[in-house]
Amino acid sequence: MSNSDLNDFSARLAASSAPKLRKSDRTRKSILDGALEFLWSQPFREMTIADLMAVTGVSRSAFYRYFDDLYALMETLLLGLEEDIFEASAPWFNGEGDPKALLRESLTGLVRVCYERGPLLRAVADASTTDERLERTWASFLTQFDDAVTARIEQQQAQGLIPEFDARPIAVALNRLDASLFIHAFGRHPRHNPDAVLEALTRIWSSTFTPARDAL
Repeated sequence: MSNSDLNDFSARLAASSAPKLRKSDRTRKSILDGALEFLWSQPFREMTIADLMAVTGVSRSAFYRYFDDLYALMETLLLGLEEDIFEASAPWFNGEGDPKALLRESLTGLVRVCYERGPLLRAVADASTTDERLERTWASFLTQFDDAVTARIEQQQAQGLIPEFDARPIAVALNRLDASLFIHAFGRHPRHNPDAVLEALTRIWSSTFTPARDAL
């Protein structure tokens, strides 16, 4: 099966499965989708449950069947984003082959995911300053990627693929740069050009991992 056939098959499978969602699942998804739609045009601080329910068309009481408050809603959205980011960036973390090609593939996937849900990153970063639980979740979200990038850098250093340096500070710096850039570029409409964002990140990440003698 070719990649094109596989993509078509996956799309058909997703489409055929969607109507089978239980009503409760559809309601929960409607709330999550409505929150993201709201955040495209307005900051989290202006979101109210009443406004959100007006967007989704479900009752206010339905919100509390799934979420304790708006911060819990943001936490759920962030955890879903975390899964999608790890999936999109899997080639560089887990793949074998040309490290530069794998890195660009992962960054391409990362840009795609964050282009689609940029306002969520902005909302969580803003809201985490006023809610202790969300602050912990946001910190954990970032730390997981710090751990993963650190481990991958050290693995590639052991293989002689990238130069020796203290991996942890570099991982933290790269991840915070990514988060800040995505919030800036994709956090509101109109979004910046994703190709330009990809090229910037590819240049920064690649130059960080390229030995000086090879960069000449």
